[in-house]
Amino acid sequence: MSEAPVGRSQARNFAAFILLTLIWGSTWLVIKDQISAVPVGWTVTWRFALAAAGMFALALVRRESLVLSRPALGLAAVTGLFQFAGNFQLVYRSEHYLTSGLVAVFFALLLVPNALFARIFVGTPVTGRFVGGSVVALAGIGVLFLHEYRIAPAGSSGVVTGIVLVSFALLSASASNVLLATDLARRQTLVPFIAWSMLYGALANAAIAWTINGTPQFDPRPAYLAGIAYLAIIGSVITFPLYTGLIRDWGPGKAAYNSVAVPVVAMGLSTLFEGYKWSTLAVTGALLAMAGLLIALSGRK
Repeated sequence: MSEAPVGRSQARNFAAFILLTLIWGSTWLVIKDQISAVPVGWTVTWRFALAAAGMFALALVRRESLVLSRPALGLAAVTGLFQFAGNFQLVYRSEHYLTSGLVAVFFALLLVPNALFARIFVGTPVTGRFVGGSVVALAGIGVLFLHEYRIAPAGSSGVVTGIVLVSFALLSASASNVLLATDLARRQTLVPFIAWSMLYGALANAAIAWTINGTPQFDPRPAYLAGIAYLAIIGSVITFPLYTGLIRDWGPGKAAYNSVAVPVVAMGLSTLFEGYKWSTLAVTGALLAMAGLLIALSGRK
């Protein structure tokens, strides 16, 4: 009788994993348009201001208390600063210098700091199957990175700047992921905790934007408004509770395998909507990444 709930839980986790991959694989195309007219600082602010409002509304619909203890509010603030401010401020800025495909590929490396930090700070075990799958997946990511680097339009100095920005974004996201795996975070009701994190992140983004870009700026184009709504509601309100749930159930390292599958989806969508041309390198990298993902996520050891 104890096996049935576990099976259902695992089925929900894999369904969440697939949904996250499909949604986040699509967001890279939308982000590219979002940075075309409005400064990054304000674009990220609008996204998470709307996302925070949506998350608070979701908590109210679910009749969940919005009251958190002082330590939990402090953790929500730090998590929001790392995940919803630092991470996204740097990711959006990196796309000024790199193709969206290259940023997505580079972010697939998230599984490495996630697994290492979780092992060091949270004590999450790292299995042989996970290590073996990670080696195969990282080889695929390396091949994809080489392909995307070759077709990147920016000059070498621009590419280096973009890589530095996305590297710090990677570390910021990983720090947040590990914080979400702590005992204090696990004890919190999921949606209200993320709502407060997003609110703190939105406030931090507004402070960054006002300091760097001055007074608020907005783009009234329907495409921009639709992009903000998609990234805030579909790409944030729906996805972050699912992703945080995976971190709680699987641990930060295994949950981050979502970032390995996302670039393949992103390039598939780019094929349909941007005329992306697949090369031998791209196909080889995608196959290796998927093989590594299947190895790491199969079984429990």
